[in-house]
Order: sequence, then structure tokens, then C-alpha cells
Amino acid sequence: MSISSEKQAEVSVNTTGSIKGYRDSTPPRNADDTLLAELGYKAEFKREFSMIETIAFAFSIMGVVASVSSTFSFPLVSGGHVGMVWGWLIPCFFVMAVASSMAELVSSMPTSAGLYYFSAKLAPPKYSALASWITGWANITGQVTLVCSIDFTCAQMITTAIAVSSDGATILSSGATYGILLAILFAHGLVCSAATNVLARLNLFYVIVNVGTTIAAIIALLVCSGDNKVSTQDAFTMFENNTGWSNNGWAFLLAFTAPMWTLTGYDSAAHIAEEVAGAQRTAPIAVLVGVFGTQVLGWLLFIACSFATASVADLLSGALPLPMGQLFLDVLGKRGMLAIWSLIIVVQFVTGAAQGVDASRVVFAFARDNALPGSRWWKRINRRTQTPVNAVWLVMTGAAVCGLLGFSAAALSSLAGASVIGLYVSYATPIFLRITSGRDKLVPGTFSLGRWYIPIGIIAVAWVSFIVVLLLFPPTQTTTPAGMNYAVVIIMGVFIFASISWIFSAHKWFHGPIKNIDDPRSSSEGKEL
Repeated sequence: MSISSEKQAEVSVNTTGSIKGYRDSTPPRNADDTLLAELGYKAEFKREFSMIETIAFAFSIMGVVASVSSTFSFPLVSGGHVGMVWGWLIPCFFVMAVASSMAELVSSMPTSAGLYYFSAKLAPPKYSALASWITGWANITGQVTLVCSIDFTCAQMITTAIAVSSDGATILSSGATYGILLAILFAHGLVCSAATNVLARLNLFYVIVNVGTTIAAIIALLVCSGDNKVSTQDAFTMFENNTGWSNNGWAFLLAFTAPMWTLTGYDSAAHIAEEVAGAQRTAPIAVLVGVFGTQVLGWLLFIACSFATASVADLLSGALPLPMGQLFLDVLGKRGMLAIWSLIIVVQFVTGAAQGVDASRVVFAFARDNALPGSRWWKRINRRTQTPVNAVWLVMTGAAVCGLLGFSAAALSSLAGASVIGLYVSYATPIFLRITSGRDKLVPGTFSLGRWYIPIGIIAVAWVSFIVVLLLFPPTQTTTPAGMNYAVVIIMGVFIFASISWIFSAHKWFHGPIKNIDDPRSSSEGKEL
């Protein structure tokens, strides 16, 4: 992997829309729009995201401390201390292979269409539209369910805080939790509809709160646990299987759900590429820095959690909705727990906001290519804010519908599984095409994997194939309807809908990404009048 050190040289545009450099006299934003035009799209967003703000966005969307707090139950159940430490670290190596491959693609083709555009360009011409269709629907499924799962766990965090502050006197029902979820989704709809420059500035605040809270949580767990800490040997090697699965190896693999759910959404750098200055260089850097930073901080946080967890059984049997809340309560006491938990709620809220922006850009881009029912509504750009407001509210509505799974005992595993499967299938599809039919079709941009793109791509695709199968299994060996993993229902529902639509209709009119740069109506048709 390397970032090309060539000076900004003469503009060289190839047939696939890649650009190798810039003239020194050409402002980066003009060069960005030139490349976007080569990709077939008119510049419709203001390029307000700088490199720092783009990195902050990609990092914040993974919200490490809040994501770990949300999914802490998975490694606790699936391995205990071993699940926490090694269940996080092992997937990180494979996720970096996926992120590296994606960074190369976004450097070559920085457009909000992102993954489904990559698939269309890298697939054989005969299957270009179908590859784009599958990738787009998989990505939208993952995007919307990820918004829902983030906001659902944010609602659970709020109910946890209420339970602790009332000393257990107030335990909110599933219906009340769903009501909180709807309120969060509404607030995120307002935030995500804001102008791009507002969103860009907010991300600097997001990353400060995110990193600061993570470091504070690590220090607090290690310092305040005092003599109650487990030994170093136990923190790294003690294994406990509380899944109900008889095979310990399989039980441990289920711990991978936590890092896989946390390490999603980094394709956001691609989806806001049309709002980024110097996107060809900035976007891939944001992908890699965001993923690596989250991996490091997440592992350090899980190590701190492992040392501070005196009894896995006590955390799992606690009355609070989220075991991480119980851990903070045991270690820090009521006041300390509520203080750190309040910051974690803020982190989760802003993580959901960042994901809402990402998801709305995907919906906008897919609608711009007329791939969604009612596309003419969802591709509209609000004239005042210069953002896809209609797409924002479509995402929030879809997330609210998915949130009905909150009445199931396995809500989090279902939503987490569906979001990871949807997103990673959309990640792996263009990577697979890159190492097969697309070997000679892509001229790398500023970021290139060089000759390593094939082995790295093979590792990425193989890992995603494994994870998809893993996350379709229920969390326990004996499953009831209430505890079923409904991820398979969500994924199969969307797959059946997309397949039927393609067979009976879409194959006749969807031909992949549509150029709008030559369309005289493009500057007004998508605008809100």
C-alpha cells in the first residue's frame, strides 16, 4: 500500500474516470468537479469537507466507545475475557484488508454513488447493471439497518441511565424504548438535513468527544477497579462459553459480531466524496485512518474492560439493558457511571447522526440513477441547504420500521447482523469484481495497492463470505421465536424484493449509473422548487 508522492502534475483522465494528478494552477475543487464530470455526474453539493473533517467523519461514524458499549454483550457471552480481547483483535486484520481495497476504489472513482458505481464499472458489460443493482440494494439495506441499530442502542443507553438514576425503580418497557428511538430518529432527521458546512464543522466536535470519552473510559476502568482487577493471565486467556452452543470454537467466533458491527460505515468517505475537497486523496486516507484508529482504541478499551470484569456471570445477570452499563456501575459507582454514561450517550447520538448523513447520501445517489421507487422525490436537493432532505427522511422512516424488531428479545443481534451483512456484501462485491473481471478496467488514483491488490482482495472477499454465514446463525443453539436471529428475515426479504423487481421490471429500465452531466434538466430536475 502506498500514497503516491508524485507532485500535482498534469491532469490525466482515463476512460474509467480515474485521474492521476492536478495541474499546479488548478484549484483542487475544480479538479474534483472535472473528475466527477468524467464519472458522469454534475457537481450538486458544496465541497465543504476538508481532510481533517473527512477523517473525523469516517472515524466518528464508527463511534468506538459507544459501539463497544452497545455490543459488549457479544464477547461477554461468546468467550468472556478471551472474547473481549482476541474476539476484537482477530477480525481487525481482515477488516483492514477490506478497507484497503475500498480505499483504492474510492481514490479512483470518488462519487457519492460509491460501491454500486464501482461494481458497475468493474463488472463485465453484460452484467454491469445487475452487479450495480445487487450492490446498491445490499448497501441501502445495511445503511438503514445500521441507522436503526445505532439509534436503538442509543435508546437502550438512555433507558439504562434512567434505571441507574432511579436505583432500579424505573425500568422502561420495550414500547417506551421504541418511543425514545422514534424521538432520536426525528432529531437525527433534523441534524442530517442541515447544510453541508454545518455538518462538516460538527464532525470536529464529534471526534473530540469520541476520542476523549474513549480515553476517559479506559483510564477510569483501569484505575477505579483497583484490587478487583483480574490477573493479566486471566484478562487475556480466561474463556467462558455462555452462548448455549456446545462447541467452544463456534461460540468464540460469535464474539466477532462486536468488532464487525463497530467497524462498519467507513464507506462513508466514499458517499460524501462529492462534498470533499481533494476527494481523490482525502477519501482513501479517511477510510484507512478511521478504521485503524477505531481498531486501536477499541482494542485498548476491551483490554481495560477485561481487566475490570471480575465476574462475567454477574454482568450477564444484571438488570440493566446493557452489560457495559453494569460494568461502569460496579467499577465507578452511581455518580461515576452516570457521568461517563452521559458522554457515551452523546457519542452514540452523534454516531447515529453521522450514519444518517451517510445513509441519506447513498439513497440520494441510488435515486439519482432512478433505481428506487419514487426516485424523483428522493433525488431532490433542497435549494436552501443543498442537501438531500427527502432522502434523509426516507432513511429515518425506514429505520423506524426496522425498529419494530426492538420488541424481540434478540433485537440487537438481528439488527447488527442485518447491517453487517448488507454493508459487507456491498463492500465485497466491487472488490471481487476488481480482482476478477475488473483487473484491467481500473487505473488507480492517488492511493494504490500496487501488485498487492489481488492477494489483499482475495483475503477481503474470503473474510466477508465467512462473516455473512456466521452472522446468519442464532446467538444460542436452542432458539425460540422471540430469540430468533431475524437478520436472515431482513436480508432475505430485501433479496427477494430486489430479485423479483429485477426479473419482472428493473432489467428493462435500469442500466446502471446514469450520466446527468449532459442533461440540461439535471441542474433543476433534482432541485426542490
